[in-house]
Amino acid sequence: MSRKKRAPLRPAPTSDEQLALMRESVRAGCADRPGIYRMHARDGEVVYVGKSKRVRTRLLSYFRAAYPEEKGARIVREAVRIDWEYTPSEFAALLLELRLIKRLRPRFNVQMKRDAHHLAFIKVTRPPAPKLVVVRGASDDDAAYYGPFQGARRVEESLRELNDVLGLRDCALDRKMRFADQRELFQIGARTPGCIRYEVKKCLGPCVAACTEREYDGRVAMARAFLDGSDDGPIDSLRTAMVASAERLEFERAAALRDKLARLEELKEQFLRFRFGVETLSFLYAVPGYAGDDRIYLIRRGRVRDERPAPRTAAERRSLARLTDEVFGRVERDTTRIPTHQVDELLLLSSWFRKFPEQLELTTRAEDAGLQRVVSTPVQLPRVELIA
Repeated sequence: MSRKKRAPLRPAPTSDEQLALMRESVRAGCADRPGIYRMHARDGEVVYVGKSKRVRTRLLSYFRAAYPEEKGARIVREAVRIDWEYTPSEFAALLLELRLIKRLRPRFNVQMKRDAHHLAFIKVTRPPAPKLVVVRGASDDDAAYYGPFQGARRVEESLRELNDVLGLRDCALDRKMRFADQRELFQIGARTPGCIRYEVKKCLGPCVAACTEREYDGRVAMARAFLDGSDDGPIDSLRTAMVASAERLEFERAAALRDKLARLEELKEQFLRFRFGVETLSFLYAVPGYAGDDRIYLIRRGRVRDERPAPRTAAERRSLARLTDEVFGRVERDTTRIPTHQVDELLLLSSWFRKFPEQLELTTRAEDAGLQRVVSTPVQLPRVELIA
């Protein structure tokens, strides 16, 4: 007779005595300056990572929670030890917090901190028969992501049109795929009616051996090219069908195709805005630091590529200028595809400069930095529309 497995018992909440010891540790040893902090459970697990521009004040607030169900009270009741690490600035703390959350995955942290404007990405899943889906952010996989885009629902509608034009599947990921060139591997009898999209010729039918794997992958490649902004094939196909329907006096069908075309063109317009937004996030960012620990961040296409202390000597300025030339001189493909590990940093930087637009006054274009100098008086960038 099999025994049911019991769920592991949750550890008892931290005692009042231990809470008092942690509070006294913060009061005695923590300074009110920028940094990050970690909450450790009894078994050593990091249950929460946070950041603040005044770490001491932030940590003491956890011990003043009025109700046990408050998030701060619940977090500190799971911890038996708190440690902290200072950073030169709030911006540096924000970056370090993001990287620690991605590495440690504390269970009390929200699964990364998504942008408040509800941005969405288009994800191309892994083979066989990749499908296109709209997601809020990246997962731990090697899938391709395109975006970000505004309005998940509108993006889903546009994606439906793209799937229909190219014949890509939108069924469940666990649906078994059987390609036409796999007949020797599967005993496939007479084909039975599949989903309605296949029956009305809006899907190639990779699950009923109606296409080869190569044929399907070719359509996926067309989708990728469209998402990259390098191929308007899907738009051209819809436009051609719309014109043909109008010439045959099939005005209702022509109107329906016109609406489909408009949705794909809206998606393409978002591609263009996105690429402009990403390129906008390319500059040197001079951040004043605590006690004079000023830093220069080399940001290209929404990602911090390098960081250096602010140069104080001619030799340091020349070294930074060489690094600037190296980081910004490399040719990078102009695409809307974002590697998985860059998605959250792109959202973080976009959100930071949108929340604090005055920080753009501390940025300098790489081309203005020159080979032999870094501008000591920051050059204000022209007003631009950041991502979202």
